Amino acid sequence: MSATTHAAPTWGADPYADALRSGRGPLFLRRADGWLLPLEVERWCGGTDAADRSALRRCKGSVLDIGCGPGRLVAALAAQGRRALGIDVSEAAVARTAAIGGTALCRSVFDPLPDEGRWGTALLLDGNIGIGGDPRALLLRTAELLAPRGTLIVETTAADVDERVEVQVDGGSGAAGGFFPWARVGTPALLRYAAAAGWAPAETWSVPAPPDQRPESAERRFVALRRRTRAAVLRSRGPAVRADSTSAERANSPAVSSSQQAKKSPPGRPVTDV
Repeated sequence: MSATTHAAPTWGADPYADALRSGRGPLFLRRADGWLLPLEVERWCGGTDAADRSALRRCKGSVLDIGCGPGRLVAALAAQGRRALGIDVSEAAVARTAAIGGTALCRSVFDPLPDEGRWGTALLLDGNIGIGGDPRALLLRTAELLAPRGTLIVETTAADVDERVEVQVDGGSGAAGGFFPWARVGTPALLRYAAAAGWAPAETWSVPAPPDQRPESAERRFVALRRRTRAAVLRSRGPAVRADSTSAERANSPAVSSSQQAKKSPPGRPVTDV
C-alpha cells in the first residue's frame, strides 16, 4: 500500500481542508435551521489520547480506519508496526495522514476497497457512525469489509440520541458546500441498528476526557461489535409464533421516538451533547 506518486499532496480549499492544514478550528456541522455541532479539530490533529488508545488496544489483525480524518490513529498503528489503512473522502485528510506517517486512500467506504472481507478490525470513531446518514447501511457495508471473525469498534455519542440530519461544513464564518446526510447515534440506538444488521455487542466501555477538554466531551463511549453466528441468529428468533393481523401490522410499523427527531436548538447555538 505504498505511495506510487511523488506529486505534492493536494489539500483543497474548503473549511475542512483549512482546519486540517492549520490543525485547529473552529469547525462545525451546521443544519439548515442553524443547529451547530462543534468538531474537535485540535484533538483529531493531535496525538492519540487515553480514549483512542483504549480502542487501539482492542484492535486485532489488520486495521481499516473508516473516515480516518487527519490520520492520528493510522499513524499510531503504523508506529507500532501494525498494518493499517485509512480511508477518507477528503484529499486534505489523506494528505495529512501521509504527512505524519500513515497510509490512506481518498475513497468512500461504499467504494471498492482493498482486501474486502479480510480486515481484522474496522474503526468508526470520532462520530463516523454518522457517515452516509444511515447507520444500518453503514454497518451492513462494514460487515462486507471484515473477516468473518473481525471486530468493528464504534464510538457513540454520550447522549442517548438517534438522529439523521442534512448538514453543511461551517468554518465559523458561514457554511460552505452543499448539504450531505449525517447521523448521530448513542449506544442504545447503535445496539438496535447493530442487531438489525447482524452484529452482536462484544464489549462496551467509556473513558473520561482530560479536564482541559470541553464539558460536552467529558466522556467518550465505545462499543465493540462482532458478527453474529448463524446459530446465534436462530436462537434469537425463538420459537415460531402465529401473530394476528393487528400485532403483525404493529410489528411492521416504523417506530419513531422523540430522540430520532431533529432537536430544535436556537439558530447558531452549538449543541453540547456530542
